[in-house]
Amino acid sequence: MSRTDLPEPDRRPSLAVWKFASCDGCQLSLLDCEDELLTLAKVVDIAHFSEMSRASAEGPYDVSLVEGSITTPDDAQRILEIRSSSHLLVTIGACATAGGIQGLRNFAASGAYASAVYAHPEYIDALETSTPIAAHVEVDYELHGCPVDRSQLLEVLTASLAGRTPVIPGHSVCQECKSRGTVCLLVAGDTPCLGPVTRAGCGAICPSMDRGCFGCFGPADTANTASLAAHLRLQGMAPVDVSRLFATFNAGAPAFRHEALAQGGPVPSAPVRITHRAEREGPR
Repeated sequence: MSRTDLPEPDRRPSLAVWKFASCDGCQLSLLDCEDELLTLAKVVDIAHFSEMSRASAEGPYDVSLVEGSITTPDDAQRILEIRSSSHLLVTIGACATAGGIQGLRNFAASGAYASAVYAHPEYIDALETSTPIAAHVEVDYELHGCPVDRSQLLEVLTASLAGRTPVIPGHSVCQECKSRGTVCLLVAGDTPCLGPVTRAGCGAICPSMDRGCFGCFGPADTANTASLAAHLRLQGMAPVDVSRLFATFNAGAPAFRHEALAQGGPVPSAPVRITHRAEREGPR
């Protein structure tokens, strides 16, 4: 984050939490902070958080947390308004950072899923694709996960309010497995697992329960998806099954999207150009 001109010392900073197309899981992660949330409420003004209260104050807001993807024309307009009234905008969760599970409709013809799900799809006013927030407005920071990790969420909030860069790991789930002494399912058990290419943050919950990683936190910083896909094929997985493994919660993330297509997945809509502040300014 580069914006350091946070509120004057004589007033409390304002926090707003916004929802777009999502399941509310990331907002619930914030509510699950309980004691920490009560402490946070003493040092910030929670100006808008519909999951917690009907009270809502007008902006501008010092920090806005945004959950969910952009799927309708109204969404596309509303995120512009939120961006213009927010000093810092932080996207939280797979939907906001990669288009979410609803982004799977990007891999089909426009309206194909709506016709299969709704009795009267003509009443559905939706965009052709489900896209992350950064495809529409400038994003100051992204927090990954489905849902986000509560500790990481608190770290991003405190860092945002302090005007510093959050300390969030970019390594893979494999390192978390090693830290907790979990035997590698991919090597020792031939279990399909996205751990080698998935960003850490969950604590390697699935591998610890003898289930392969599903990639909830999206691609790690140095994800070598092609190498993992080749290994999975050597284990006997059909290319279509490898493609499906990458096309779940974070199917819209460039690294996962590329591999899903490389393994013979359906041709999706044209890729969306996503830019973030860090991409333009380079590493700090």
